[in-house]
Amino acid sequence: MQTEIKHTWFYNQPPEEVWKYLTKAELIAQWLMGNDFEPVMGHDFKFCTKPIPSLGLDGIFYCKVLEIVPFKKLTYSWKGGPGNGAITLDTVVIWTLEPKDNGTELQLVHSGYNEENISIFSSMDNGWLKNIQKIDELLNRNNNANTNA
Repeated sequence: MQTEIKHTWFYNQPPEEVWKYLTKAELIAQWLMGNDFEPVMGHDFKFCTKPIPSLGLDGIFYCKVLEIVPFKKLTYSWKGGPGNGAITLDTVVIWTLEPKDNGTELQLVHSGYNEENISIFSSMDNGWLKNIQKIDELLNRNNNANTNA
């Protein structure tokens, strides 16, 4: 059984531009979900979405910033469950940015899945791909808006 999701994506923008979409709450909300994220070591925050009863998730993910290296690496815990304080998903998300070919290579590793999380794993794997694509669309839309301004 796979215990980690791993995706790599290339963006035509520099790491500083991509970084904003990983660390500014209002931008994260545009591609992922509502949140109270702050790029501060040790900050506890939540991601909130609609409940997903079929996966045993109440739609609230409890997270904590574990590591932050500006424009290079962001790590946070990602926990969730059916509600009432029960945690059945206890994972870690690592974002790594590397300048490459006049752009940025972004790598996501979401690890810590277990047998109990197999259905969540499949859903999250597809979800991350869609959301990483949204970052690309937002970056390109903003670049086009700036070019036309």
